[in-house]
Amino acid sequence: MAVIECRNVCKSFGPKQALDGVSLEIPEGKIFGLLGPNGAGKTTLIRIINRITIPNSGEILFNGKPITQADVEKIGYMPEERGLYRKMKVGDQAMYLARLKGMSSADAQKALKEWFVRFDIKDWWGKKVEELSKGMAQKLQFITTVVHKPSLMILDEPFSGFDPVNADIVRKEILRLKDEGATIILSTHNMESVEELCDNIALINKAKLVITGGVDEIRRKYGNNNVEIEYTDADGRHTEVISRESAGNDVLRSFIDRGVTVNSYKELMPRMNDIFIKLVTGEEEKK
Repeated sequence: MAVIECRNVCKSFGPKQALDGVSLEIPEGKIFGLLGPNGAGKTTLIRIINRITIPNSGEILFNGKPITQADVEKIGYMPEERGLYRKMKVGDQAMYLARLKGMSSADAQKALKEWFVRFDIKDWWGKKVEELSKGMAQKLQFITTVVHKPSLMILDEPFSGFDPVNADIVRKEILRLKDEGATIILSTHNMESVEELCDNIALINKAKLVITGGVDEIRRKYGNNNVEIEYTDADGRHTEVISRESAGNDVLRSFIDRGVTVNSYKELMPRMNDIFIKLVTGEEEKK
C-alpha cells in the first residue's frame, strides 16, 4: 500500500516551473530516496506533501485519501534549513517541539530522555542551543523530528554536518525506525546512503520525474550485464569478468564445464552515483 501518492503534481512560481506533472507512489514501511540535483523540485514536492505550499494542479493522497492538515501532524519533517531557537535551552526546545506534535508533557519528557541517552547527549539538557556545534544541533533536530513516533518521516539531507561516527549512528536509527514500521522519505545527494538505506527511489530533474522504482531494479536496468567469477584451477586462483551474453546467459555453467572450482559469483551493477550522473546530464538519451 502507498502511504503517499502524488498524482500529476504541478507547481510554478511565476514563470519558473518547479514541478511538471510528477506522479509517484511511496510504499508503506520502506525507505524512499528522493533524488535530484539542486533546484530540481525535490524540496518543492516535500513542502507540498507537508502542506506548506499548495500545488497549482494535481493532488497528494495520504493512505488513499486527499491529504489533510490532520494527516500532516502524523508526519515528522526535518527540513534542510534547520530551525532551532538559539537562545533556548536544549531541553526546553526539545520539549516545546514535542508538545507541538501533540505529546503530553510527561510522555514528551520520558521519550526525550530515552533519546538523549541513546544518542549519548543526556548532559546537553541544560545547555543553550547556541552552544551546540552544527553536528550537535543536527542530533537535536533529528530527535525532535522522530520523538512523537510519526508514521511517515521526511528527512532532508539528514547526514549533512555529521562526522562519520555520528552519521553511522543516525543511519542505524533510521534502519531501526523502518524495522519498527515507519515509512521514511530520504532526500539526499549522498548516493552511498541511497544504496545502503533505500528500498525505492525517485529521481526528479528539471521539474520532471525521470525514473522511479526499486534500487536494485534500477541498478540492474542500467548495468552492462557483466558478472565477476572467482575460480581456482590447476594454476591457482583467478578472477574474471565476463558478459552473460558471451556465455549464452549461463555463465556459472560455462565455468563449471571447464572443470574449475568456482569460489564466488557476483553480478556487477553500476553505482547509483554513476546512474544519477548519466540521467541528470542526459548521457543516457545520447546513446
